[in-house]
Amino acid sequence: MRYAGRALRSVLALPTLAWMVLFFLVPLGLIVVYSFATISLVTYDISYGWTVSNYRQIHDPLYFDTLTRSIFLSLTATIGCLLLGFPLAYFISRQPARWQRLLLVLVIVPFWSSFIVRTYAMVNLIDNGGPLEDVLHTLHVWSGPLNILYRPKGIALGIVYSYLPLMVLPIYVSLERIDYALIDAAGDLGANSRRTFRRVTLPLAMPGVAVGCIIVGIPALGEYVIPEILGGGKTLMLGNVITDQFLSVGDYPFGSAIAVALMAVMAAALVLARVVQRRAPV
Repeated sequence: MRYAGRALRSVLALPTLAWMVLFFLVPLGLIVVYSFATISLVTYDISYGWTVSNYRQIHDPLYFDTLTRSIFLSLTATIGCLLLGFPLAYFISRQPARWQRLLLVLVIVPFWSSFIVRTYAMVNLIDNGGPLEDVLHTLHVWSGPLNILYRPKGIALGIVYSYLPLMVLPIYVSLERIDYALIDAAGDLGANSRRTFRRVTLPLAMPGVAVGCIIVGIPALGEYVIPEILGGGKTLMLGNVITDQFLSVGDYPFGSAIAVALMAVMAAALVLARVVQRRAPV
């Protein structure tokens, strides 16, 4: 019976495995193969010579600056989501159960509308003379035009706006699972609220923080829609460059090399996050 159960589970997993191989591993393998090829800019014939010249071309300042800009914007947006998302998740986790459900629904509500529609809405929100500028002027926080649309600041703000719920939810799960008897015990042992948060709550919430940083930082690193709309074609990220290489220039090998390099950066970020997660207390 035990072997029959294992065989049944294996059979049930076959459709998923076939889907992953056909639509993930095979395209990924093609991209890797293309990244070592060369293309004739006259005939557009691809030669599979297994050269690394495409990867050397990434060091060109035009593309390397785009890579560093993408990493910087991804890190900035991830930190912004963390600074905004952690307090919100902590606040939700400390509410009664019925209020928690309502607040979580409000966090998820933005996903009920199209991602592209929400991004286009940001154009009117952060443009000069828009609602955000009016609010800042009313509060006497800012004077003069904002000048953040079609700039890196506008892209970072758009990423934070779009990905903030993805940071809140995993942190909330970690905070909600904390046994608050531990917090009471820390108070009984003489720790004030600040020290209790630093020594008890924050370490126990680190797995959620790590997951939130992964699911925000990784997609943000290869973001295409937000830089295209809020960047206005003036501030590019790697996702835009890869798209141009495939659809406009037709240089599949170089576009594939950039994509592989981007995946390598993402893999390094995943390994780093995994290390942080393993060091966090269970």
